[in-house]
Amino acid sequence: MIFISLNELPRKCRSYGQYIERIENGLIKDLKDAYPKAGIQEDDAVWDAFSAVYNSYDSKRFVFILDEWDFIFHRDFVTQKDREEYIDFLSNLLKGKAYVSLAYMTGILPIAKYSSGSELNMFLEYTMVSEELYGEYFGFTEAEVDELYERFLLNQKNPRVTREGLRLWYDGYHIRQGERVYNPRSVVAALTNNNLGNYWTSSGPYDEIFYYIEQNTAQVREDLVKMISDIPVEANVCEYAASSMDLTTRDEILSAMVVYGFLSFEKGCVRIPNKELMDRFRDMLMKYWNLHIIQKFRC
Repeated sequence: MIFISLNELPRKCRSYGQYIERIENGLIKDLKDAYPKAGIQEDDAVWDAFSAVYNSYDSKRFVFILDEWDFIFHRDFVTQKDREEYIDFLSNLLKGKAYVSLAYMTGILPIAKYSSGSELNMFLEYTMVSEELYGEYFGFTEAEVDELYERFLLNQKNPRVTREGLRLWYDGYHIRQGERVYNPRSVVAALTNNNLGNYWTSSGPYDEIFYYIEQNTAQVREDLVKMISDIPVEANVCEYAASSMDLTTRDEILSAMVVYGFLSFEKGCVRIPNKELMDRFRDMLMKYWNLHIIQKFRC
């Protein structure tokens, strides 16, 4: 098995070359150590090294697990040419190779948007919005939260978290099958800390999406005011929109917010899923809107 955390950078990383060189050197070193009879050289291409292992060790095959494959696309130092080279790297490593038994990649962004041709067309993509298969694994189901809460009650002498509190704060997402799921990170944090609170991180995509809200692009702020008042908003969700922060239309902005988990999507409408995110958006909008403007949508 080959596991690569693609969200790790070398120390003082300033270029895509440094990033990918660390990955390639690490793979070459591991293969040389584990399969000395393959005759791997340090300047071999990684895919040639794997092919040498396959040919020298009775058709040895590998399972590849690549975590956060799209991480590098959000780095400031990565150019469009770098992105194209990265796609070529993944294609050369995985596509049509006899040594690949299975390749499993995780990430937020759709592969198809970046792979303009046939470079990575061997992958099937599964999302909580569009596919039923594996949908239950995108978050904690009701049954899983019930089980965790029972364990919490058994181990916590003075429980301050209620089961209804978990639902109010962290429920609200919908998978393709129609079942509701919880934010797993926040549920674990609340039960670990014995405290219902806001555990949503504010970095990364949150800051990028905030730019469009701040600029009121396509009047998306008005939609958020309605959602804060618990009014669902119709939207045409397209998952590809999240692959670029150059968002120009209302539907693109709302789609990106769904893909990044800021909004839930069901039956053609988007809404703020729970109290955790409701508080975040309310704080954000109050910087620009008076409370009475928000209140008018509740009347």
